[in-house]
Amino acid sequence: MKKTIVALAGDGIGPEIMQAGLQVLDAVKAHLSFDYDIIEKNFGGAGIDAEGHPLPSATLEACQKADAVLLAAIGSPQYDQAPIRPEQGLLLLRKELGLYANIRPVTIWPALKHLSPLKEERIADVDFVVVRELTGGIYFGEHRLEEEMARDVNEYHVVEIERIMRQAFELAQTRKKKVTSIDKQNVLATSKLWRKIADRVAKDYPEVILEHQLVDSAAMLMITNPARFDVLVTENLFGDILSDEASVLSGTLGVMPSASHGTGASLYEPIHGSAPDIAGMGIANPVSMILSVAMMLRESFGEELVARKIEGAVGASFAAGIVTKDLGGNASTFEAVEAIIKHL
Repeated sequence: MKKTIVALAGDGIGPEIMQAGLQVLDAVKAHLSFDYDIIEKNFGGAGIDAEGHPLPSATLEACQKADAVLLAAIGSPQYDQAPIRPEQGLLLLRKELGLYANIRPVTIWPALKHLSPLKEERIADVDFVVVRELTGGIYFGEHRLEEEMARDVNEYHVVEIERIMRQAFELAQTRKKKVTSIDKQNVLATSKLWRKIADRVAKDYPEVILEHQLVDSAAMLMITNPARFDVLVTENLFGDILSDEASVLSGTLGVMPSASHGTGASLYEPIHGSAPDIAGMGIANPVSMILSVAMMLRESFGEELVARKIEGAVGASFAAGIVTKDLGGNASTFEAVEAIIKHL
């Protein structure tokens, strides 16, 4: 039976890097245990331009029926003052697909160590994953803005905390069997509940070590001793901040993929933006999109060996010095993709 993959190219460099990701997917097609169809749909600014909404009904329907969704990038300055922005389409898509768990792996590529703002000894052996709760917390609470006051409500329910905890513990069982739960329980009621549920869930995973860190302490440790982490799990706001902090350890956003899991089809995307300033110039770094494809193959389709093959080809291409301008090289998007496919 064929699998259905929806491709949302989006805006800016999105179409270029999506094409790159699909080229690599096609290059490994013969080695997959399944066949697939690619369905391309408008999303983000492209959705607004074509159909007046960042998440057109046809796009949502296709995503709801898909086995996996690939998203490249959305956003552009032209929509900054628009009644509805491209990013609102992403929030709505997360809600409609029930995407409550955002997974961001943080890996240091040997050939790119010199790009990190930290000394090489600081980033040696860094290999961890940030698990961020994605559909609860302050982003989805009540927001009130008045002339002399403002209020944002941070709310979490037990079911929301428990399911993201289980996601983290299940992931840790496949890695180094350590979970770091991050909160602010010395101040926040939501964090007190968060820690209570973390302790409760941990009892179901006796082989996994659970530790607690306050968010300010965790932010410090991510810079001073990042190699101590394996799986970090935290709420929406803290996860947004800490995952961005973690992303700079490798020296560039251009090599960072992510996955979002939930009750519907999983969504895979680079963590960087749409870079409208270089759109159409053929110099966009396609690696984060290609690694997002590898994550999709591993996590939605169980193709571990093919995913590793893609990641190995990316590493070999880096080692050969074939990198785009943002990584200090002069390769075009096409040349970077060509090198990765050659190493495949």
